[in-house]
Amino acid sequence: MNMKAYVIGIDFGSDSVRAVVADTADGKELSQAVCYYPRWAKGLYCNPVENRFRQHPLDYIESMEKSVVEALKKAPKGSSKFVKGISVDTTGSTPVAVDSNGVPLALNKKFRNNPNAMFILWKDHTAVKEAAEINKKAKSWGGTDFTKYSGGIYSSEWFWSKIIHTIRKDRAVYKAAYSWMEHCDWIPALLTGVSKVSDIKRSRCAAGHKAMWNAAWGGLPSEEFLVKLEPKLKGLRKKLYDKTFTADEKAGYLSPVWAKKFGLSTGVAVGAGAFDAHIGAVGACIVPYSLVRIMGTSTCDILTSPGKDIKGKVVKGICGQVDGSVEPGLIGLEAGQSAFGDIYAWFRDLLAGPLKDFAEGNKNIKGSKKKEFTDAYKKSIITYLSKEAAKISAGESALVALDWMNGRRTPDANQMLKGALTGLTLGSSAPRVFRALVEATAFGSRSIVERFKSEGIKVNSIIGIGGVSKKSPFVMQVLSDVLKMPIKVASSEQCCALGAAMCASVAAGVYKDIPEAKKKMGSGFDATYRPNKKNNRIYDELYKEYRKLGAFAEKNTRS
Repeated sequence: MNMKAYVIGIDFGSDSVRAVVADTADGKELSQAVCYYPRWAKGLYCNPVENRFRQHPLDYIESMEKSVVEALKKAPKGSSKFVKGISVDTTGSTPVAVDSNGVPLALNKKFRNNPNAMFILWKDHTAVKEAAEINKKAKSWGGTDFTKYSGGIYSSEWFWSKIIHTIRKDRAVYKAAYSWMEHCDWIPALLTGVSKVSDIKRSRCAAGHKAMWNAAWGGLPSEEFLVKLEPKLKGLRKKLYDKTFTADEKAGYLSPVWAKKFGLSTGVAVGAGAFDAHIGAVGACIVPYSLVRIMGTSTCDILTSPGKDIKGKVVKGICGQVDGSVEPGLIGLEAGQSAFGDIYAWFRDLLAGPLKDFAEGNKNIKGSKKKEFTDAYKKSIITYLSKEAAKISAGESALVALDWMNGRRTPDANQMLKGALTGLTLGSSAPRVFRALVEATAFGSRSIVERFKSEGIKVNSIIGIGGVSKKSPFVMQVLSDVLKMPIKVASSEQCCALGAAMCASVAAGVYKDIPEAKKKMGSGFDATYRPNKKNNRIYDELYKEYRKLGAFAEKNTRS
């Protein structure tokens, strides 16, 4: 290339949005900025006891603008004029009800404080009942089983479950909603100024993995099936979409409004959106049969396979197999765990909670000192537990835990399941319990790998990305020991945003396709964890106990 060409990758996570400015010549990160969602940080519109997690569209709009503007400000002087493309990834399935112009209902004054008019975050499990209905109807209605390419089990975390639950619960939202869309579809539409639902380009990734879209049956599930599920769905299908777009395609160009907000030109291409895990796999330079594990609050595991290898094969119990969901020409397969880092955070908060209450009620601790003390304590807990747990030998404590604190995503989605811990004695210290919880998340990971293999899908290597992979050597070593495989950790701190930047480079025409963008912009790996053979044998036995505990819990779990 004879001239500079920069791109911006925007990664919407569960708590914040990150923007990365990257040089297409080598993928070098010129700058980055992170902005946290202010309403979400306050816990607004959520009720964890009910598994209700909602996010206001203003959190996305405001945080995206701040992060992009700050990232460009941090970039070398004059960088803005070299920006050629922008692409985004988001969590999912995170749908929202919209009006005929594609505007989320929560941006309407009437609905601005109504959680049902907001984005329903991926980890919202209020639609468990509706998911069960979808699964039962798909197998019994006498027509196509539309869950076939979604692993055979539809989840409460996904598009249709959430829509049905919401329109049943909230008549006002049902009446006002013209259509529904995923977060990853709304952001590109917002940036390009699309003002008509029918003109919005929908993500192949989101449609295939979460909305039962498949070319085999002409797109989305049939109107007949949807109406049998819920009569209130009548007419919605024609207000959604038939065609879908892969992440390398262009959604349009930056609108004058957003060009002005960002300080960029209207000639900047905006790519079609996709989910964070799938785009993170691109950022990690995924190759066929390498399993990329995005390890954060939950995990999402992405694997690709050439179409010729998987032709006619239907993988059971995963989160879908979709042609082009990661990159065109390959089948993208998704799995994951509904809780991973969230389990460690739960245990941290369990330990920190009483101390926080004590400090706040203690008159001898003055003013800001209370917060400083409790914040410092809370921040240090995971580091302390990891250090002490690493001193405990595998199998020493005989504690076994289940990682289903937020239900089970894969294999065989079941959000009704609960976590468990067995083998407790009066000698079960906090580090011992923590080690058991870490081992549980590793055992859950092993069950995913084993499901792929039992279904005839190879897993040749494992790549880790995300916060846990970069910050928790103890967790990563246990995971390697349990899986009995080396795990490479991608160098980039922001693999999802880097993957979005790679997609932006293709949408902008800098590179012809995603493989070329990966070759030029990949960051490589900065660590490799190798399994300890002694621990392998111990964990083989403990994994059997994990499976036994899981079978017992699944049989006896109450709703």
